Parts: sequence; C-alpha cells; structure tokens
Amino acid sequence: MKIKDLVNYWDKHARGRVTRDPYFMALSDQHHKRLEKLAALYPMKSPQDLMRDLISAALDELETSFPYEQGTKVVAYDEDGFEIYEDQGLTPKFISLSQKHIQRLKARQLESVA
Repeated sequence: MKIKDLVNYWDKHARGRVTRDPYFMALSDQHHKRLEKLAALYPMKSPQDLMRDLISAALDELETSFPYEQGTKVVAYDEDGFEIYEDQGLTPKFISLSQKHIQRLKARQLESVA
C-alpha cells in the first residue's frame, strides 16, 4: 500500500490481524502535532491506529522500492521467450525474513490460546 492510498483505506475499512507486541516511540513535536491533526480528521481512528497504518504503508512501500539484482538462475520466461532471472537483492531476503517472523508470531499466538 502506498502512503497516498492510506486516506482511501481509512475512509473505507480496516483489515488484518494485530499482534500483541506493543511498540513505543517518541515523536518530535512537529510529528506529534501532525498526528493530532490527522486524528482530528479521522475521529474514528485512534492515533495508535493511524501510526500503525502509516508504518504498514511505509514498510509496504519500502519493500517495493528495493532494487532488483539479477541472479544467475533462470526462474521463468517472459511472453517473448526471454529469460527472467531470480532476484538476489534485498526483496527475496526481506520476504523470507518476513515469512519467518509471521510464522513465529502465529506459533506464539497458538501457544497463548492453548
């Protein structure tokens, strides 16, 4: 999700599960005031919800901004028959680490239910 898409997202709905792991941060005075103004525009969203959505959008955008680094392994062919090589850059590493983290969170959630 792009940062610019957040307003439409906030206007429509919320989705996904939320972990129980809290994160605390100190904001600069300027950012704190901007967050308060945003919360005034969307009174149905708490400042914590707004921060969570902003961080989610920023992380999604960061993931799509990692540069492609061509590997040596051919993983597919395009419609013209040209080879498509694996990405050896940060994207596959980030996705792999994200999947490991999600699995760990799911396991912790299951343990807390049992």
